[in-house]
Amino acid sequence: MIKHIVMWKLQEEGKAENAIKIKEILEGLKSKINVIRFIEVGINIEKSEAAYDIVLVSEFESQNDLESYQIHPDHKAAGAFIKTVATNRVVVDYEAYTI
Repeated sequence: MIKHIVMWKLQEEGKAENAIKIKEILEGLKSKINVIRFIEVGINIEKSEAAYDIVLVSEFESQNDLESYQIHPDHKAAGAFIKTVATNRVVVDYEAYTI
């Protein structure tokens, strides 16, 4: 299984509204992109300067499924909106094993 985790810092103007919109858009991808095994979107509650504003945690069966997700038109549309309101993005993708 592949875990795909992304965090964004958002512009101050409209931050709360944009975080909610991003959460709705990303969670909506589950019904549109069949390779998504799991998706969770969280809005930060910590007010630290080091904290990011929103996080996406998603799971895919394989690297190929993750790549299919990344090129899907609905994912591209979500990313296009997020780019207009985000100031920074970090990502990690890794193979997860059940112990």
